[in-house]
Amino acid sequence: MDFAVSEKMQVVLELINEFVDKELIPLEPQYLSRPWEELEPVLEDKRRMVKQMELWAPLHPKEWGGMGLDLVEYGLVCEALARTFTGVYVFGCQAPDAGNIEILMKYGTPEQKEKFMRPLVEGKIRSCFSMTEVDQPGSNPVMLDTTAVLQDGQWVINGHKWYTSSADGAEFAIVMAVTDPEAPPHLRASMIIAPTKTPGFNRVRNISVMGHSGSGWPSHAEILYQNCRVPGENLLGPRGHGFIIAQERLGPGRIHHCMRWIGICNRCLELMCQRALTRPVSPNQKLADMQIIQTWIAECAAEIRAAKLLILNCAWTIQKYGVKEARQDISLIKFYAAGVMQKVVDRALQVHGGLGMTDDTPIASFYRHERASRIYDGVDEVHKISVAKRIIKEAAAKVAS
Repeated sequence: MDFAVSEKMQVVLELINEFVDKELIPLEPQYLSRPWEELEPVLEDKRRMVKQMELWAPLHPKEWGGMGLDLVEYGLVCEALARTFTGVYVFGCQAPDAGNIEILMKYGTPEQKEKFMRPLVEGKIRSCFSMTEVDQPGSNPVMLDTTAVLQDGQWVINGHKWYTSSADGAEFAIVMAVTDPEAPPHLRASMIIAPTKTPGFNRVRNISVMGHSGSGWPSHAEILYQNCRVPGENLLGPRGHGFIIAQERLGPGRIHHCMRWIGICNRCLELMCQRALTRPVSPNQKLADMQIIQTWIAECAAEIRAAKLLILNCAWTIQKYGVKEARQDISLIKFYAAGVMQKVVDRALQVHGGLGMTDDTPIASFYRHERASRIYDGVDEVHKISVAKRIIKEAAAKVAS
């Protein structure tokens, strides 16, 4: 396997890194202190600049206005963009829209692609993904209470969802609901497109996450579906294939997230080193002179590089053999990269002392929002169990033979 990129791709990465440094990192104080609706017009100007540079929508096909990068290349872009909060948004590859576009691309009808996907790729609208439920375990997507019943050519959706990311201001949701309760567990649910202005689609609140409820794109909502009626043609993909589509969405999506976490780690290590080099602890000594700080820096560097190689290896496997063959690697990178990020961000905060607890640096916000990396998309423990079971099964087969 070879993770080397072309000269053209290297130029793209240099342009992206330069744009992040000059145009986006200076906006961090505004991001941390202003509501989304005030910052959004500023970011729209940055989006226009990105489109003029032909760097818009790096993941999506060229025929739809994107850059058409492969998974390894896109992972490296995620790493570069994630050094600041708004990078993925400004370049048109933010979650949950990126994942929604992928499944619309594969499963959407021509009408669905024109109505929902095209304006999403162009950045004219936003979307959300509505799967996690209040009363069911988020790590087991076959356990759902939300139902969708076909009546007179319409899907009637009833249920209670939460952690529906970016629902505030979204034009539509992709909802996972039980359509065939008598079918086998993995064939009970379907994906349905629900416009958020539909009567019965009720955004109850933006959930306060680690003390911050947020608004607009960086928010998580509680949604109540009460006889929410959408056209029958809004079924996305085959009926009963919701779980299958969700797995296809989450697999490559974990590459995006994990490489984004590497970008956050890189930024935190950079800030840690800057702080260590400039913060005196005595008249003749800086933090960087202390062996414990040196140890943390070395450990961070090693862990970041190890995690990055694991993720790129997984991306290469998905590209070459498909999601199914990479299932173990997908689980492995999810818990390992999340754990590395938590340690790196925590060390960076510790090196900054009291300053690290404030929003005068981006570290506290990284700490608040990225702690969820070990919970969202399956808790660490579930992924570890999955990896261990597969390894034990393979070992048992060798012993038996």
